[in-house]
Amino acid sequence: MSDPDAEFLEAGRKLFAGEAEFFFAAAKVEGLPEVGAPEIAFAGRSNVGKSSLINALTGRNGLARASNTPGRTRELIFFDVAKGRLTLVDMPGYGYASVGKDMSAGWVKLVRDYLRGRTTLMRAFVAVDGRHGIKPSDEETFASLDKTAVSYAVVLTKRDEVKPAVQAERLEATAAALAKHPAAYPGLFFTSARTGEGVPELRAHVARLLAERDGARG
Repeated sequence: MSDPDAEFLEAGRKLFAGEAEFFFAAAKVEGLPEVGAPEIAFAGRSNVGKSSLINALTGRNGLARASNTPGRTRELIFFDVAKGRLTLVDMPGYGYASVGKDMSAGWVKLVRDYLRGRTTLMRAFVAVDGRHGIKPSDEETFASLDKTAVSYAVVLTKRDEVKPAVQAERLEATAAALAKHPAAYPGLFFTSARTGEGVPELRAHVARLLAERDGARG
């Protein structure tokens, strides 16, 4: 009997071994690209390592670029993966202290409207700094995702900078916090963009989502 986990690990590897390239940026919901391939979206606080995570996932250094000034990116960035098989959406970072309230409110509206109206969105992934765990701004994002009924999963980042004993504690604390949120996926991912730890498992998860979506359509 074949191992389904191994099958999805290989499917995920193949999926993200294909081409990945930028194809669209939208600062307003009215300017979003037409609905097409299934989508996954990534959110996270500024400086959490979200861009590095996206680059590690796709195996493309420099695909997602971190702003030289954290908190300045104000667009939804769309990447095509495997020639139309999947769309990856990089959402603006949040929680940066120097950002003005008006600008921050604009980001919130952009992201909220995108999440509410995107029928092709399979799952949102919220990147959380594994060194520090969940912050108040992360909790606010979880609550917002709960309200929009968008299924989301947490990806802890910078695993290589967290001691193994602390990793277990961080995973336990994060799981306990997510248990209070109805739209949160119970599984967790602990990744390192530098060493690649946890990245194959995240790819496999996306491959499984695609398979489930194709199965539902079939």
